[in-house]
Amino acid sequence: MDHAQKAQMIEKAQIVAETKLRFEDANLVILTQNKGTSAEQDRRFRKSLRDEGGSVKIVKNSLAKRALVGTKFEGLVASLKGPIGIVTSKDPVVAARVAHAFSKETDGKLEIVAGASTDGVMDLAKIKYLATLPSLDGLRGKLVGLLQAPGAQLARVTNAYATKDQA
Repeated sequence: MDHAQKAQMIEKAQIVAETKLRFEDANLVILTQNKGTSAEQDRRFRKSLRDEGGSVKIVKNSLAKRALVGTKFEGLVASLKGPIGIVTSKDPVVAARVAHAFSKETDGKLEIVAGASTDGVMDLAKIKYLATLPSLDGLRGKLVGLLQAPGAQLARVTNAYATKDQA
């Protein structure tokens, strides 16, 4: 084995290790196929994912299969056919929401092929449902609003009553 082959093997091993770490850190993985998006659309897709804490990586299927083995997303191995983009996010909604939005925006040129959460492989209907949910931060904000609403209402009523007596 010559020096170039050794270097190539080391590079492939690094890609597998990095991809495996990506899977271990994620709570949701979406596999996409790019069927003709422009470079500008691709750049916006990547930026949208980054802005919300997700990422997309293009990896050879043979290396992605090796990285998936032993992870919670191992069920996706069968879906690795053709050129695949691997979209990951810690927030279990971000990857689905951004991928689904771009699929709609590009009229299906970015196609969602498969997905998996920590609970296992999901069908496309479940991925689309996830895409409609707010992010974890959005849910937290709604919860805080719901918890504060009764106190704020009580303060308004009390203040109105106190103001009424002074008039």
